[in-house]
Amino acid sequence: MSTKKKNADYLKQGGILAMASLIVRIIGMVYRIPMSNILGEEGNGIYAVAFEIYDLILIISSYSLPLALSKMISARQANREHKNTGRILKVALRFAIISGGAFALILFFGAGVIEHTIYPEYSGVQIPLRVLAPTIFIVALLGVFRGFFQGKRTMIPTAVSQIIEQVVNAIVSVAASYLFMKWNADSLQQAAWGAAGGTLGTCLGAASALLLVMFVYWLYRPVQAKLEKKDVTGNLESYQSLFKILILTILPIVLSQTVYNISGLIDYKLFGFISAKRGLDAVSIKSFVGVYSSKYRLLCSVPIAISTAIASSMIPSAVAAYTEGDDEQWNYNVASGIKFNMIIAIPCALGLTVLGQPVVRMLFSSSNYVLGGHMMTVGATAIIFYALSNVTGGALQSIDKMRIPVIHSAISLVIHIGIVSFFLACTNIGVYALLIGNITFPILVFILNLRAIKRYVPSYRQEVIKTFFAPLAAGFWMALAAVSVYGLVGFVIGSNLIRTMLAVCVAVVVYFTAFLLLKGLTKEELFDFPMGRRLYLLARKMHLMK
Repeated sequence: MSTKKKNADYLKQGGILAMASLIVRIIGMVYRIPMSNILGEEGNGIYAVAFEIYDLILIISSYSLPLALSKMISARQANREHKNTGRILKVALRFAIISGGAFALILFFGAGVIEHTIYPEYSGVQIPLRVLAPTIFIVALLGVFRGFFQGKRTMIPTAVSQIIEQVVNAIVSVAASYLFMKWNADSLQQAAWGAAGGTLGTCLGAASALLLVMFVYWLYRPVQAKLEKKDVTGNLESYQSLFKILILTILPIVLSQTVYNISGLIDYKLFGFISAKRGLDAVSIKSFVGVYSSKYRLLCSVPIAISTAIASSMIPSAVAAYTEGDDEQWNYNVASGIKFNMIIAIPCALGLTVLGQPVVRMLFSSSNYVLGGHMMTVGATAIIFYALSNVTGGALQSIDKMRIPVIHSAISLVIHIGIVSFFLACTNIGVYALLIGNITFPILVFILNLRAIKRYVPSYRQEVIKTFFAPLAAGFWMALAAVSVYGLVGFVIGSNLIRTMLAVCVAVVVYFTAFLLLKGLTKEELFDFPMGRRLYLLARKMHLMK
C-alpha cells in the first residue's frame, strides 16, 4: 500500500472514530442537561463520584482491552498471521470473562465499604455503584470485540456501537433518573437514587452495544475462518504465550490509564476532606463537585473525546509502520494526529474561554450557571493539553515504550496532588483548586512525552506553524467575533439562547474561513480528511482555496 493511500486511510478511519466520538459526546451532553436538572447539584455530585470509582475499576479490569488487542492484532495483521489473530481473540474473551466478572462482583458487594471507609463525605454513593457493577462485565466483553475490529483497521463497528450505546444510555438515564427520584421522594437518599437511575442507562447502553458488535462478529466469522485457512506463515503462537503477551501489553496501559483517571477520584477526596476540615458542610461539598463535574468537565470532555479517538485510531497504523520499519509513515501518523487535534482543540478551548458563561447558562439555566461559567473561563485551556498528552502517549505506546507514559503520568500525578492540596489548604479559592490541577497535569505529561519521543525517535519532526500558530491565529479572530456578536446582539435581543447560538455560528464560520485563508491545510491534506472533497469544493466556491 502506498504512503499516500495509507495516509488517507489512517485519517479517514481516525475521522470515523472522531466523528462518532463527537456524536456520542454531543448526545451525552444533551441528555446530561435534563438529567443534571433532575438530579440537582447534590445528585450530580454523587453521580460524579460514583462514575469516577466505576471508571477506575473498569480501567483496572478491562478498559485497556480494545487498545491492547488492536495493538497485538495489527502487528500480526501486518505479517499476515491470521491464525494468531483468531487465537488472540479467544484468549482475550477468556480474560474478559474472568476479569470483568470478578471485578463486577467486587464492586457490587464492596460498594458499602467504599462509601463508609473512603468517601464518607458523599453519602449514598453505594446505591449507584451497585447499579453500575454489572456494566463492568458487559464492557469487558464489548472491549474485546471493539479491539478485534480496530486491530483489523476498521473503526466502523466501534463507531456505530458507540452511537447506539449512547442513544440507549441517554433515553434510559433521563427516564430512570426522573422515575427513581419520584419513587424515592420521601427518602433521605433521594439524590443517590436519582444518580442510580442515571447509571442504569450506562448499563443498558453497554448491553445494547455488546449485542451489536457480537452480531457483526458473527457475520465476519466466515471471513476470519477463510483468512486463517490461507495463513501459510507457519508461525503459530501458543495460547499461554499469547496470554502472557496480552497481560504484558495490558499492564502498562492499565497503569497509565489508572494514574490518568485516579486524579479525579483523588481530587474529589481531597476537596471533600480538606473542605470538611475547613467547615464546609456535606451538601455544599457534593454541590460544588456537582457543578465541577456536570458543567466544566462535561463540556471539556467533548473535544477531549475527539483527541482520545484520534490517538486510539492512530495506534494500529503507527504500530504497523513501526513493525515494518517505515519511519516516514510513523512520523506522518503522529504529526497528523497532533495537527488534527489542534485544529479542533484550540478553537474549542478559546471558544469556551470567552463564551463559557453564556454556554453554561444556555445549557443549564436552572442550576448554578455563574459558577460553572467561571470554571469554563478559567479552565478551558486544559482541552489543548489533554489533546496533546493523549496523542503523544499513543505515539510512545506504538513504539513499545509502554512504561514511559506510565512514569510520566505518575510524576505528574504526584505534582498534581501537591498543587491541589496546597491551594485547597492554604488559599480560599475552593473548587477552583481542582481547575488548576486539571490544567497543570496534562501540561507536564505532554512535555515529558514529547521529550521521550524526541529521544527514542530522533527523526521525528513536528511542523509548528500550520499545526499550532494557524489554529491560534484563526482562533483569536474567532473569539473576537464571538464576543462582538454576543455583545452587539444583546443591544437588540435579551435572550441568552439566541445571542449564544448566533455567536457560536459566527465563530465556526470565522474560524474555518480564517484558518483556510492562513493556509492551515493544503488541498491534498484536506482530501485526506473525511468528506474532504466536499469541503474542498465548498472552500473553492468561497474563494478560500484554489
